[in-house]
Amino acid sequence: MFLLAVLVNVTNISYLCTHKSNIEIMDNEVLRALRERRSVRKFKQEQITDEQLQAVLEAGTYAPTGMGYQDPWIVAVQNADIIAQLVRMNAEIMGIKGNPYYDAPTIVLVFASRPEKWANSIYDGTLVLGNMMNAAHAVGLGSCWIHREREMFDTEEGRQLMRQFGLPEGLMGIGSIALGYPAKEPLPAKARKENYYRVVK
Repeated sequence: MFLLAVLVNVTNISYLCTHKSNIEIMDNEVLRALRERRSVRKFKQEQITDEQLQAVLEAGTYAPTGMGYQDPWIVAVQNADIIAQLVRMNAEIMGIKGNPYYDAPTIVLVFASRPEKWANSIYDGTLVLGNMMNAAHAVGLGSCWIHREREMFDTEEGRQLMRQFGLPEGLMGIGSIALGYPAKEPLPAKARKENYYRVVK
């Protein structure tokens, strides 16, 4: 009986040590991905895999939201005609003739309630976008935050698109990410500014 107890305890200790080691490795991988992620502004035309897209979208759904309300809505667009429409709408607001989405083969849009309905909506949607950008890097993709979706989807054309996407009424555009394979290796991160953070005890 004593020998059995010793074996059980040794097994438990071994499991706990291994489990702790795995947790430490995962933590390191997550932190490394956060440090190494860069915005990508030049993409290959090759479309990303469904598995990569699903991983990115699912990461967005696990972003923290106020009171766990899960207010945001995510729409991934790979249809060439709709992408062309989004490019035109965004470029018109920006006042340029180029492609604000940097020719990415996938555009991921995030919508949320208007602040008068849900005060945390903009913050919730922003966290969703951040989660997806970090996840994109983790699965070998590049991404870039793209703005002006609020203005785009406040137009009648934008509202028609939202209905086409099957979204409920009363939402607004929060932002989007251009998503795809990087056409070249991103530049390393700039040095962090001095005194970026401080600790008050």
